[in-house]
Amino acid sequence: MGYRYLTQHALTGGWLSSDLPLTDVEFGPDLNGPGHLRGTLAPRLAGRFAELVDPGNTLVYVERDGFLRWGGIIWQAEPEGHKLTVEAAGWTSYLLRRRDLDGELGGRGPYVHADPCQIIRDIVAYAQSVPDGNLGLSVDSAASSAKVGTTAEPWRSRWWENPVLGEQIDDLAKGPDSPDYTCAVWWDKEHRPVRRIQLGYPRLGARRHDISFSTGLNIVTSTPVTYSADGYAQVVIATGSGEGRSQKRAIDAVRNDRLRLEQVLELPEVRGSDVLAQRARVERTWRQSLGHVEEITVRDHPNAPIGSWQIGDDVRVSVQGQWTTWSGWCRITGWTIHPDTPAGETVALSLALADSYQYGTAA
Repeated sequence: MGYRYLTQHALTGGWLSSDLPLTDVEFGPDLNGPGHLRGTLAPRLAGRFAELVDPGNTLVYVERDGFLRWGGIIWQAEPEGHKLTVEAAGWTSYLLRRRDLDGELGGRGPYVHADPCQIIRDIVAYAQSVPDGNLGLSVDSAASSAKVGTTAEPWRSRWWENPVLGEQIDDLAKGPDSPDYTCAVWWDKEHRPVRRIQLGYPRLGARRHDISFSTGLNIVTSTPVTYSADGYAQVVIATGSGEGRSQKRAIDAVRNDRLRLEQVLELPEVRGSDVLAQRARVERTWRQSLGHVEEITVRDHPNAPIGSWQIGDDVRVSVQGQWTTWSGWCRITGWTIHPDTPAGETVALSLALADSYQYGTAA
């Protein structure tokens, strides 16, 4: 196992370092976010840090055994005692520093009944069409059945509001029927880094039956299992389009020898009764789960070798502790790799309840 950290000039593409001596490194991607990297440089490089890690103008990559595992932009280099702390974030962090100065993404909008995947591609295209704004970023060609903007209220980007392009992408990925995104990087055939925003609809990732995480095998530590009835319900009332007596409504309920608890699911974009009933059933199913694990730290193991999972995957997690034994499906929403720890290479996985991400389709 060999890690290498490379830096590159953001505009010219010239390589600045082929093996930056970072230590105390942690890095990883996020679901619907840019991901992060943090590391330190030794004092002997203090005089060269500006040329190697110039904040806001330097790309940084993590390579493991010849494969690029992470890429992003260095935003901060701060002295801390005898070391220099370097912080970076993934590709969409650049768009959080860019705004629509021309309006309607340079004439690409406004949008009526538009696919949010296409708007995301247009946002990136607009950002990179401006002089000195081309990051060489590409976006997946995925399409979705989600729709944004109506004839009465189109999706707009008004220049006088100084809209932040990265926030627009995040908003397009927020809704229950919206696409997912994550930032990725890999070498192409000519050994050049491909910088990509990956899109997934109705979601990124898959339910993985080939990998699993268990205490005593590959889980090193975990957060305590949280049991809370604040969001628990055996009855879900889903409301759809319309108002007053004409509003669509579906109720999904079961009895399970527990005190009746109810939750409302508001879905104003859903017009079909069958779709509304499906969404209510899915919501009720995952709300009946009391236990939840938010984070586990794992080591390399045949049950789930490091690098074998992807953002958005559903994985089986089994946790044993002093207070409880818990097992369930969890969705991986991000992770942080620590290449060098006393226990060797470890990964902290951020988790969410898997069933809460079984989307239906608006109709």
